[in-house]
Amino acid sequence: MRVRFLGGAREVGRSAILIDDRLLLDYGMRSGTPPGFPVGDVEPEAVVVSHGHLDHVGTVPALCSGDRRPPIHWTPPTRDLGLALARDTLKLRGGSYDCPFTETEIQRVTQVSRTHGYRESFEAAGYEVTLFDAGHIPGSAHVLVDDGDTRLLYSGDVHTEDQRLLAGSTARPPADAVVLESTYADVERPPRAEIEASFVDKVEETLWNGGTVVVPAFAIGRTQEALMIAAAHDLPTYVDGMGQRITRTVQQYPEFLRDADALRRAAGHARFVDGREGQRERIAEESAVIVTTAGMLSGGPAMTYVPAVAGDPTNLIALTGYQVEGTPGRELLDTGSAPIDGEMLRVAARVERFDFSAHADRTGLRSFLDPYEDAQVVLNHGDRVESFADELAVEGIDTAAPEVGETVVVGE
Repeated sequence: MRVRFLGGAREVGRSAILIDDRLLLDYGMRSGTPPGFPVGDVEPEAVVVSHGHLDHVGTVPALCSGDRRPPIHWTPPTRDLGLALARDTLKLRGGSYDCPFTETEIQRVTQVSRTHGYRESFEAAGYEVTLFDAGHIPGSAHVLVDDGDTRLLYSGDVHTEDQRLLAGSTARPPADAVVLESTYADVERPPRAEIEASFVDKVEETLWNGGTVVVPAFAIGRTQEALMIAAAHDLPTYVDGMGQRITRTVQQYPEFLRDADALRRAAGHARFVDGREGQRERIAEESAVIVTTAGMLSGGPAMTYVPAVAGDPTNLIALTGYQVEGTPGRELLDTGSAPIDGEMLRVAARVERFDFSAHADRTGLRSFLDPYEDAQVVLNHGDRVESFADELAVEGIDTAAPEVGETVVVGE
């Protein structure tokens, strides 16, 4: 197999992998201004999408431009999440130079969509393909591609530890080569329970002192996790932005959740914000938790809440996810200021990061690789992967860390 990396190699964002110029795995978008897209022109015979995050699915509708109609394979939640993100992207960027698709292409995606459950094999571009639970977000999948001679396992984004929303991935199908995401290859994370306890302590302290807690959160996965934590600890909570719609969407797929009843209770515990005039400003003055998009402060209702609480050191801005270089969230974390609506905002409120990442850390990635000591390992989806590749190579593991545009041959 010839595996070409069109994005997501030695970087986080715009994941796209082309196998033998026929089968495309993911076709994402990198957050930022301007956004980043996969390199090169592709006309795949079929597409398989690992999960519904923007950096893996964000550019998929562009594959249906012109006369192209490749079938798109994914789980049911990934289909719904991918379409929701596409429509949100079009709403935010429609008519601008940096949106590579229109509503027409989104409609075409619905026509060529093919959904599959976990462990249900199907044919795509002449390969046998099977999806396995990746434990990352609802519907996320490892993708096993078998050409009859070589079995390639694409991890997608993987988490090996239990979250409230999802159980950690335990799927380790036999494979000759593994393309492994490495976002946190150099990070050892405390146990999840410790991170949650620290978060709850800081939130309760803030509320006790009359402050407001703003939790910028990714709409998919992180918002639902935050709501479940808040409900479990009886924290007064609002939810705003796209995360409201996504919460309702994933509730439609209880079989893809660890505890659907717990999510239902969490959604009932939170108060959903409808965005009426002045409502957000009033909520920002309450002693409550506000879970809101966007997770990297790149848009959404966070643009109202963060400035509203920024001036008071009693308040807390709790960042709960990875902050990509160049995003306002990363700048806030690094400097205490952030570009909000075109102006640099100096933040007096406390800013803290709690690592609720849905990616495996170094220990999780090493455990994932345990069954594959004799396989070829190709590392992607990380901006510090070279040292991890060197470490594995020293241990005798056949390892590569390609750059964007590079092709790796596996199985020969």
